[in-house]
Amino acid sequence: MERQIVIRHGEEELAATIHYPVVPELQEGEHPSRVPLIIICHGFVGSRIGVDRLFVKTGRELAEDGYLVLRFDYIGCGESSGEYGAEGLESMINQTRTVLDYAIQCCDVDPKRITLLGHSLGGATALLTAVRDNRVNRLIMWSAVGYPFSDIVKITGRSTYDQSVKEGSADHLGYNFSPVFFNSLAQFQPFQEAVKFSGDVLIAHGTSDDTIPVDYAFLYQKIFWMRSTGRCDKDIIFQGNHTYSSGPEREQLIKRTRAWLAEQNRIDEDWQHWMI
Repeated sequence: MERQIVIRHGEEELAATIHYPVVPELQEGEHPSRVPLIIICHGFVGSRIGVDRLFVKTGRELAEDGYLVLRFDYIGCGESSGEYGAEGLESMINQTRTVLDYAIQCCDVDPKRITLLGHSLGGATALLTAVRDNRVNRLIMWSAVGYPFSDIVKITGRSTYDQSVKEGSADHLGYNFSPVFFNSLAQFQPFQEAVKFSGDVLIAHGTSDDTIPVDYAFLYQKIFWMRSTGRCDKDIIFQGNHTYSSGPEREQLIKRTRAWLAEQNRIDEDWQHWMI
């Protein structure tokens, strides 16, 4: 079951979809257990639908595995209010934390199984949020941005950035971008902050990604391996493009993500049994 909701963030409204987990029927005398949570963070000028409904399919399949899944539109994207280009990366981090607050309050969430799943700029946002919010203990990064300023300016074109700085606003795909947006991207360095996250990580990237280099996946993994705690696994999707638009590559991405989450749950259960 899924439901369309609105989450307040300051003066703005974040449009969101919540997928309720599919759970087995309780036997007599059993009590419902806490549910794991996954929040999906979309990328630059994206939405909670995802290109070719990537996030819709992902949310529904993860709910079948027993996860409470919440996907949402950042300010000015999809059906949310506000202007995307007037916000900055710090605002997106704060919006993600607001959504996390809502999700934890609306359901009996297992605090040991809270995951952020981010794609592209959403991958970097998820990482930066996880570093700042110790409630997050798992991180899934799909085709994640590594250098927010240079990566996004490459997408918009240098002329868009120059016009924004010179005139105070510039159009890209119908969105008006202010200097505040671009300046905020330059203030954050996900590669440098990655070592601060102590939880488990899955990195996925397609070999045919022409937007964000697949080399970023290897660099992220190398950095995560430098930590004293937390595992990091990497999955390279052969011929996968930036948005995993082709059926076989998309299926592999989602299948690998579900398998990794299941593996994390088994590891946690084994650890608990060992502790007992």
